[in-house]
Amino acid sequence: MVTNLHLMISILSAGLIIDGHVVVGCVLLVVKGVIDAVDGELARIRERPSHVGRYWDTIADTIGLCFVMYAFGRYLDWGGLYTVCIVLAVLLQYSLFNHFSVRMRGFGSGQNISRVDERLRPIAKPWEKQSHVDLLHGIYLIGFSWQDGIVSSITGKRRRRVSFELTVSSLLGYGFQSMIILVLGLTSNLEILDGILLYANSSVSVFVVLSSHIRWGE
Repeated sequence: MVTNLHLMISILSAGLIIDGHVVVGCVLLVVKGVIDAVDGELARIRERPSHVGRYWDTIADTIGLCFVMYAFGRYLDWGGLYTVCIVLAVLLQYSLFNHFSVRMRGFGSGQNISRVDERLRPIAKPWEKQSHVDLLHGIYLIGFSWQDGIVSSITGKRRRRVSFELTVSSLLGYGFQSMIILVLGLTSNLEILDGILLYANSSVSVFVVLSSHIRWGE
């Protein structure tokens, strides 16, 4: 699976950053983002949506994020609690994007593998095993159901269309953030990375949540 590849790239990148090969590690993060995007496009082209792929992609992305943020925390001396706060800020922004993406998909014709409420166990597609779906669904519930619950409780439900919130929450997607990290690495400005990751993601999240409660002329 392509997801396994970009997880290994994230772990390799983290190891390089810890060892002081920061620019090379940052380049690998960009490569990981490209592979991740291509993987998503290929899944849509094949028209073979997968619950296994959906859950494992989220789990693997989070594992990779934790490795990379731990590496930067070690390299930049952030401290454990501060690093955790940064990870949570990034995850909240990602969860908001997924939440509004799912809600937008409900108005279109796209494959609805992701759901706003993942508590119900999904039925496996013909091309995947139910046991695999059950296992990854259980892991997802343990690691991410609390996150989905928070996002659902703080976002507005009145608006039918949420394209604005989806667009804003996508501004700090993984690909764009990895490009920012690479630029900071190339220009020797990584000391401001924590501020960008923590405060930019938090600001976008707060703005998107507040926006979701405003009807904007509807």
